[in-house]
Amino acid sequence: MSLKDISTAVPKKDHSGKVSGQLAYISDVKVENMVYGVLVRSPIAYGKIKSIQLPKFPEGYEAVGAEQIPGPNVVKIIQEDQPIFANDWVNYIGEPILMLVGKELDILYRLLNEVKIEFEEHQAIYTLDDAIQQKSAHGVTMASYEFGESLDAIRTIEQGAHQIIEEEYATGYQEHVYLEPQGMLGIYKDDEIVVQGSMQCLYYIKNALISALACGDDEVRVVQSPTGGGFGGKEEFPSMMACHVAVAANAVKKSVMLVFDRSEDMVVTTKRHPAKFKYRTAIDEEGNILSMCVDVFLDGGANAGLSSVVLQRALLNSAGVYKIPHFHAKGYVLKTHTVPNGAFRGFGAPQSFAGIESHMGHLSKLANIEPLEYKRKYLVKQGDPTITKGQFRDPILMEDMIEDLLNASDFKKKKGEFQRFNQQNLRYRKGIGTSLFLHGCGFTGSGERDHIKATVKLVKSKDDKVILKISNSDMGQGIYTTLSKIVAQAIDLPFDRVLYPDPDTKEVPDSGPTVASRTTMIVGKLLERAAKKLKTQWKAGVEQEVVENYVHREMIPWDEKTFTGDAYPAYSWGVNIVEVEVDTLTGNVKLEKVYGSYEVGKAIDNRILKGQIDGGLAQGLAYGYLEKMTSKEGRIQQKSISDYGPPTSMDVVSIESKVFDNPYADGPYGAKGAGELTLIGGAPAVQAAIEDALQTSFQQIPITPEVIIESL
Repeated sequence: MSLKDISTAVPKKDHSGKVSGQLAYISDVKVENMVYGVLVRSPIAYGKIKSIQLPKFPEGYEAVGAEQIPGPNVVKIIQEDQPIFANDWVNYIGEPILMLVGKELDILYRLLNEVKIEFEEHQAIYTLDDAIQQKSAHGVTMASYEFGESLDAIRTIEQGAHQIIEEEYATGYQEHVYLEPQGMLGIYKDDEIVVQGSMQCLYYIKNALISALACGDDEVRVVQSPTGGGFGGKEEFPSMMACHVAVAANAVKKSVMLVFDRSEDMVVTTKRHPAKFKYRTAIDEEGNILSMCVDVFLDGGANAGLSSVVLQRALLNSAGVYKIPHFHAKGYVLKTHTVPNGAFRGFGAPQSFAGIESHMGHLSKLANIEPLEYKRKYLVKQGDPTITKGQFRDPILMEDMIEDLLNASDFKKKKGEFQRFNQQNLRYRKGIGTSLFLHGCGFTGSGERDHIKATVKLVKSKDDKVILKISNSDMGQGIYTTLSKIVAQAIDLPFDRVLYPDPDTKEVPDSGPTVASRTTMIVGKLLERAAKKLKTQWKAGVEQEVVENYVHREMIPWDEKTFTGDAYPAYSWGVNIVEVEVDTLTGNVKLEKVYGSYEVGKAIDNRILKGQIDGGLAQGLAYGYLEKMTSKEGRIQQKSISDYGPPTSMDVVSIESKVFDNPYADGPYGAKGAGELTLIGGAPAVQAAIEDALQTSFQQIPITPEVIIESL
């Protein structure tokens, strides 16, 4: 395939299957000897299980619980604190205790209501604020990190400061709202158990199953079904569901299907971590920053899951795109007796950018300087150190991107027009806001080298087709297409002669999880190298195989204990400008225009990248002003999409976006990460625009109509 420019869009590999509705998702699958499962869940937030009474089961119906697990009763993630089935204690409302299995779902739901469990209830911690208060006493800290300049040195600087600004900032839950709810099928066979379903990380699941079933590597097999969206919600959560169906299939010697409906999915699956930031910033008489300390608190929920890594990301992004003199950050993940929080597109960065962009905006008001002008004074430049004593090695195009966007949006003219409009209008106010952001590509620090160790394989068939053998999942982000393009381009083969079957751990090596904006940059580069190797060895009509392993780029070594070194090999960059109109009577916010500039190295497919930009921005903007999820005494209150309020087509305006080329040597054809970056700027830009419209400051997102009315 020789496209003059790899960015030229091609039809997506899975286009016709999805558009025609022919593609079978996991809930469409039927296999012989299949039964359904439903989960008996904890009705209380924290307590001890005293007794369980089961009803009389009809023939073919039974209960599966902790005692049927052949291995340890733990979902293998990072820390061993998440039971597959709660056995002694329950730690959140909705925690699975048993699974009932049988042929008919309506009979299972009837039986579910007849299970009687007696608990000894204990005092639960319901909110992040409660957990912060208890931290000093006896609250549970699941993870903590600290880095930056010594606090003694900063205290000395503060003594000579004109003013110390202290500000708190809070972000709420965010729900993934993938279109396809969670679903898993455990297929029972004499010699193996096959688990297939909606997932992002096949080998996470495989490792969890080997542990739970206490079995050999060849006795479990994990296959990805077509996946209707993930956004991180299908990163670690499916490991627990996979253990449920595999343990049940192993116990009842039948295939077991577990699919959530929307309300169950919303109440029990992982969310974006609610967060609290405490800023302490010293400024001089002109409003220049002398030093800054940031404390970050994340609500981990009941189990640690991936929270320690989310906290790392939140801290690594705590200074935003700014070179702040004398910076110090520390962070904690705290336990609450609420649904566990986990991976979500951006992985801690959206919370941090909402916070730091808000804080910088508020500092600009004190200095009496236009926010964007103030922020530009502190922008990092090529060659600058990162906050972890790494280095920004590659060219940074932020100034060009900002200038370009100021022109495209007519920013200065709009500012004046909006001020005049607001002076003449009693009810409606217009505002314009900006956000500046970056995203580190790939795993934190030496994660790719030390933990992931990705391997890819290309197999050429006798009829000269090339098959991608990798464990990465397409969940709508388009890697079936982009990774096939990379291989086709490198071998100079027609695109339709490159095949990418649904990943199956029996067939594919571990090329790492589909997370962290790593797939195109890391896995794509390995595929590009493998494809070039295959091209040089090409023998027509012969079966051939090429394997390629990850090689680490030599940088400033990462030390996880001191949190120093190069956290990422490369960074992607973005600028957003948002225009809003606020109705001061109802508090409603109406988006008027949205602009975005992005630098992701090189786009592998322009149309797929445009899809990422539009989708990411919609998700990020909604996080800032629309989507509100709350937990009351440990129970999630929003049980349906309409309760929760993600954006509809009525809420999203046309998005004017531009992509800047800045090829990265270690990415395929110069590509870097893109998937997470596009979400990050939405919330801070919409907050800045609402603040501009109302000439007030907010200390939290989402800025809902209630929050606006209260502020007025």
